[in-house]
Amino acid sequence: MEKVADIASDIGEYIRQQRNTAKISLRQLSKLAGVSNPYLSQIERGVRKPSAEILQQIAKGLRISAEALYVQAGILDLPTGGPVGDAIRADAELTERQKQVLLDVYESFRRENAAARPAASPAAETPHTSSAAYPKESA
Repeated sequence: MEKVADIASDIGEYIRQQRNTAKISLRQLSKLAGVSNPYLSQIERGVRKPSAEILQQIAKGLRISAEALYVQAGILDLPTGGPVGDAIRADAELTERQKQVLLDVYESFRRENAAARPAASPAAETPHTSSAAYPKESA
């Protein structure tokens, strides 16, 4: 039971840090996330452990990745993004929000490239040339 209390406290502190970094009041976040002000206050103080759905609403209000909150809450394991992800996470010059945005973009490129690999055909290996970007020359 102690571990659950620690997780609730950790996620609450993380949400408070993100809210303060974004310069959003508790009431503002409450409205943006669609979560009652007293409940949000209890989450931040570690009294309540929010569900995944509530974390998703809070993430939306904070404009951060829900995955970041899930990791903090112990719902997801920390992603392994390799050396690029590790470098982004370790950069002390970036805010948590900036790190998450960079990680989201990086991972979306990786997923896109991985999805394109199995379907690669000889035509797909050539540079992307659409007829709109490169009109055919007339003879």
